[in-house]
Amino acid sequence: MTTSNTRALKSSALKTRALKTSALKTATVAAAAAGLMALGVCSASAHVHVDPASTSAGGFSQLTFRVPNESETAKTTKVTVTLPTATPFTSVSVKPMDGWTAKITEAALPAPVTVEGAKITKAAATVTWTADAAHQLGQHEYQTFSISVGRLPEAGTTVALPAAQTYSDGTVVNWNQPETAGQAEPEHPVPSFVTTAGADEHAHAAAASAAPVADTATADTAADTAAASSTTPVTAADNTFGIAGLGAGLLGLAAGTAALLRTRKR
Repeated sequence: MTTSNTRALKSSALKTRALKTSALKTATVAAAAAGLMALGVCSASAHVHVDPASTSAGGFSQLTFRVPNESETAKTTKVTVTLPTATPFTSVSVKPMDGWTAKITEAALPAPVTVEGAKITKAAATVTWTADAAHQLGQHEYQTFSISVGRLPEAGTTVALPAAQTYSDGTVVNWNQPETAGQAEPEHPVPSFVTTAGADEHAHAAAASAAPVADTATADTAADTAAASSTTPVTAADNTFGIAGLGAGLLGLAAGTAALLRTRKR
């Protein structure tokens, strides 16, 4: 074998080894990214959170609470949601579900509240669901609990709904810790959502921004059209708790892609 052939073989072997090393690094980075993304998703799914069907101020909404069982040794037997007292709901009803008994408890408000011209001194304070023996939540199970409430407070109000999760071993987990912008997520964040402008407010804003009209009749028609075309804002499912994990996963994927591109250039 000539010297040139020997050098060619050595060079080819070195390139092959480099390709294998780069491919291994890429695979490792991708696997790590996938793990981080999965961790973020798991973190989000492990929380009790509320999904409002509507957040429009002054309206009614179905609130759905997603409750996962987090214990490896006990079952979830009871869930209690505490309703706001500063901005109380004047109407609360429960969606029935098999195997769970629901109870709405009323209580006197700390201070009277005026809602639509009426003074309210008493309102629904808690909603409690209790499972029978056959429907208690076991390991790796979850359940959804829904209530219909109204009227929602003015736009921009944070509606906090603390939840207490009771286990068969007597443990009670309180989901009542508020989140603070710029700080780490608490271990047991309180289920909450923020109200948005009601349909009427959207209609008035649309009418005000419309082109000038010739007379009052035309102006009324424009306002009616704006009201008919307005939509009620709906917030997405509360998955904000997995954002940190997803961000880390995306960074890992970007690093893996860069390593793969460097491999192809060699």
